[in-house]
Amino acid sequence: MQVRSDQLDSQLQRGLKPVYTVHGDEPLLAQEAGDAIRSAARAAGYSERKVFTVSGAHFDWSGLLGASQAMSLFAERQLIEIRIPNGKPGKDGSEALQRYCAALSDDLVTLVHLPRLDRQQQQSAWFTALDAAGVMLRVDPVERRALPQWIAQRLARQGQSVAEGDAGQHALAFFSDRVEGNLLAAHQELQKLALLYPAGVLSFEQIEAAVLNVARYDVFKLGEAVLAGQVPRVLRMLDGLRAEGEAAVLVHWTLASDILALKSAKDAVIAGKPLAMALREARVWGAKERLFERAVPLLAEHQVAHLVEAASVCDGVIKGLKHPGWPLEPWDALRRLALLLTQNLATPPAPRGKAPVLMRLALEAQ
Repeated sequence: MQVRSDQLDSQLQRGLKPVYTVHGDEPLLAQEAGDAIRSAARAAGYSERKVFTVSGAHFDWSGLLGASQAMSLFAERQLIEIRIPNGKPGKDGSEALQRYCAALSDDLVTLVHLPRLDRQQQQSAWFTALDAAGVMLRVDPVERRALPQWIAQRLARQGQSVAEGDAGQHALAFFSDRVEGNLLAAHQELQKLALLYPAGVLSFEQIEAAVLNVARYDVFKLGEAVLAGQVPRVLRMLDGLRAEGEAAVLVHWTLASDILALKSAKDAVIAGKPLAMALREARVWGAKERLFERAVPLLAEHQVAHLVEAASVCDGVIKGLKHPGWPLEPWDALRRLALLLTQNLATPPAPRGKAPVLMRLALEAQ
């Protein structure tokens, strides 16, 4: 049974299920889900807890199977936690997990911790067995567009809120910009607000004074912002990545990979292939698939060729080469490359040989 993070508490109140599987790459939400399940298990009398961490191919699965069948002398009920950090139990583990789920006892609650899994892993026999045996909880990072609402909900839990209307939205946007990509830091800042101020409405000045600039910018999220044509966000993320000491070569690799994928998909579409097939051949999937579905038809063939050339020039600048009309500093060159792609996607296609006005103004301002 699939449930969302915000549905877990209500599900636990209706009674415990035999198995809870928490998978995903958001550590705060995974930690909170595990804490809630453990607390509910203790309250229901599952007082003994055993933890098994699957570390490598030589893990002894017989120990787990034996523990699930052996009753404790000191507790009638027990909670067993199975942690698989790499999400790959292997052949023996797959068979063991299926046997484990087929022989569950009423005196046992199992909590399984997994990282983010791809589609093939989620379709495996062992994962399907876990899903059928109980509750499946996927914990994904909170995207930027959903972050203000998430923060507002967390504030409400501690009896606080922001002002109504534009002032409150501005405060939530400010908060979101400072903690984007780091829910653990957001949680800490929310706890700080609860300690600093009483219950009630928080002003923008109070939030600004309390919230630190703890944003953890993700170079791969930068690629998504570029493809979405979000110029202000792209510039903010580039500044954040530079300040945090990210390698310029990694940022370039991310941008150049997207540009080459755009070219591959565009060439395939021009050759008569359906867009969905073109994206699969270009190895585009996940969150970027929807962005590419918009970008490929939007870009003209000559624009894509110009972007490929720009990515090559930028690569040279990062390696210390000079190029007429391009900045000497690698991060300035990355800024130019990102703007070229972003603003091509944020404005209608220009005639061959002419850049959109907004792009020209942005590049001339560097």
